[in-house]
Amino acid sequence: MHRVGSAGNTNNSSRPRKEKRLTYVLNDADDTKHSAGVNCLAVLKSVGTDGCDYLFTGSRDGTLKRWDLMEDSATCSTTFESHVDWVNDTVLAGDNTLVSCSSDTTLKAWNCLSGGTCTRTLRQHSDYVTCLAAAEKNSNIVASGGLGGEVFVWDLEAALVPLSKSSDAMEDDCPNGVNGSGNLLPITSLRTISSSNSISTHTNQSQGYVPLAAKGHKESVYALAMNDSGTLLVSGGTEKVVRVWDPRTGSKTMKLRGHTDNIRVLLMDSTGRLCLSGSSDSMIRLWDLGQQRCVHSYAVHTDSVWALASTPTFSHVYSGGRDLSLYLTDLATRESLLLCTGEHPILQLALHDDSIWVATTDSSINRWPAEGRNPQKVFERGGSFLAGNLSFSRARVSLEGSTPVPVYKEPTLSIPGTPGIVQHEILNNRRNVLTKDTSGSVKLWEVTRGIVVEDYGKVSFEKKREELFEMVSIPTWFTVDTRLGSLSIHLDTPQCFSAEMYSADLSIVGKPEDDKVNLARETLKGLLAHWLAKRKQRVGSQPSANGDVLSGKDVSHRSITHSRIEVDCNAENDAMVYPPFEFSTVSPPSLITEGSHGGPWRKKITDLNGTEDEKDFPFWCLDCVLNNRLPPRENTKCSFYLHPCEGSAVQILTQGKLSAPRILRIQKVINYVLEKMVLDKPLESVNPEGTFTPGLVGGQLTHSVIGDGSYRSGVKPWQKLKPSIEILCNNQVLSPDVSLATVRAYVWKKSEDLVLNYRLVQGG
Repeated sequence: MHRVGSAGNTNNSSRPRKEKRLTYVLNDADDTKHSAGVNCLAVLKSVGTDGCDYLFTGSRDGTLKRWDLMEDSATCSTTFESHVDWVNDTVLAGDNTLVSCSSDTTLKAWNCLSGGTCTRTLRQHSDYVTCLAAAEKNSNIVASGGLGGEVFVWDLEAALVPLSKSSDAMEDDCPNGVNGSGNLLPITSLRTISSSNSISTHTNQSQGYVPLAAKGHKESVYALAMNDSGTLLVSGGTEKVVRVWDPRTGSKTMKLRGHTDNIRVLLMDSTGRLCLSGSSDSMIRLWDLGQQRCVHSYAVHTDSVWALASTPTFSHVYSGGRDLSLYLTDLATRESLLLCTGEHPILQLALHDDSIWVATTDSSINRWPAEGRNPQKVFERGGSFLAGNLSFSRARVSLEGSTPVPVYKEPTLSIPGTPGIVQHEILNNRRNVLTKDTSGSVKLWEVTRGIVVEDYGKVSFEKKREELFEMVSIPTWFTVDTRLGSLSIHLDTPQCFSAEMYSADLSIVGKPEDDKVNLARETLKGLLAHWLAKRKQRVGSQPSANGDVLSGKDVSHRSITHSRIEVDCNAENDAMVYPPFEFSTVSPPSLITEGSHGGPWRKKITDLNGTEDEKDFPFWCLDCVLNNRLPPRENTKCSFYLHPCEGSAVQILTQGKLSAPRILRIQKVINYVLEKMVLDKPLESVNPEGTFTPGLVGGQLTHSVIGDGSYRSGVKPWQKLKPSIEILCNNQVLSPDVSLATVRAYVWKKSEDLVLNYRLVQGG
């Protein structure tokens, strides 16, 4: 699976260091909605009579949201943004701590009643973190499991100890929540469990806290559950067994067999005596941990069971999964009832008084009636069936056509999401991306401004792509994915700096029309405009301006060089953001990147405060924006031969191979030929390597006709005579507006050097 955050080579390997990636995620205009499937839910009940309850949701768009719940409405009051990949699970630990886990391999702790403050990032997993479990009566304990086969038990009090001064030099300041926006780092000793389950205490490289490791899983872990006191932990995954642990020591206490496929969800009663499991084998099983056996199995679903929620007394279970259906089952009588069906697989459930919140692979969240305090009231409506104890029994009933009728047709409340993008195409102009979302709507995005420039509605994606085709060749300077439900634009150096356009083609007013504009450089300037403004304010307010660009502590040699160059070169016009690269501040994109410390992070461009530096950003980004320096690039030139057409009486201008920028237009080649013909200009305009350069004519320095300079020195003599020349390639007359790169890609279509021919047009 693709990882959004790109990490560099951080060990002492002799391999070349991989430069870190910068990604920006284009946000929808309505940022109060999720833009991808909702993986997890958590409900926080208010303690007062006048306070509202809260619903927390974690999404595949990489964010969490807090919803203020009223009787018939839900309002998004906060977005928690720091994860750089899917949020897979979330739990509440106490009254004000929210813990989330992600496919970015981290756990994050948040002040859940704040404005979205990440108080800590916990890094220990080697792969995607898929599930969490919390002890309701011990808010200090949280367990996490992931695809690496690891289960860790976290002591939150120890993990959230504030940073000590002795560690300050190592971590410096972490302003963007990478390791906690409150500059929090653990300093306690760590405990790990060896394969023999003995506890050992040692210290890792950063003198940081390491959680208790429950070792024993050989494969991926998908599900965890814990009893209220935090004395029992159960786990399940691809091994098809339920493992039971003592989370205080990390020791295994038992292993329960019975499922025939992956275990996807676990639920434990408050005492820790009973455990429910849901599996990809479509079965729900009830385990008595005291007896160490399965006491009941329920064939309710026709496909994988992914979500479970129980009534407070553990007498009834609500279940959902891949078959799009939500069932209520009486665990004692085996009586089952179909509550509702939807259009999307159910991923998680959260009981809330007499209602139940349902999260699915869709970006919307629905609340359905559940009668959680008195579930028998639902059964009084009739329509129930007896759950079998073999998986095929439920499938057979479905095939016989006796599918139960859902009790409820419509949810009591829906929290709408934004349709996620499921299809995309980068257009040839390398500035627009055509997208199609889950609702079928087709839109045209401009990636250098991060906005939708055209909403075509529900039309054919393929036909619209054909309509928008342009015969133009511009190097690929970015890549795209839609894993987060939005467009994620990835910039990797040096490839991202390969695309250039003339300012005239970008309609930049006040800039010479023949000036070359590097698309990535200008995009970076637009993305970091707010950061640069904040940084200048911060630097300007410091009494001793010593020219430091990055951190004042322990800066590297290249940081010092960087600082000196920035002071010398930071000209006013270099910092200007041109209109084609101005990003919206109403729905600003989010950056995903990492620097030399702390790992990947995510933050809106308008939330950057100017303190971020080389520890937070890739150095090449800072070098580009602050110093106007670009790395060496390949393929910016196009080699070609220029010959007269066969049978033409026009003199041969040159026999050698020539070179010019890829973006050079054929009009410049026409101008070059005209100047040579009319002025009988010698070949001083071509250097020994065959590259077009400014030449001397009559002792006056003029711009080469085929170069990049614009003609600001008056009208040339040949321009008054206006002879007419055509340039051909493969016997096809070329438009003066096309570039050499376009001719090579769409007309020449060969790997060898391009050959152009010229001829006088009759009557010219």
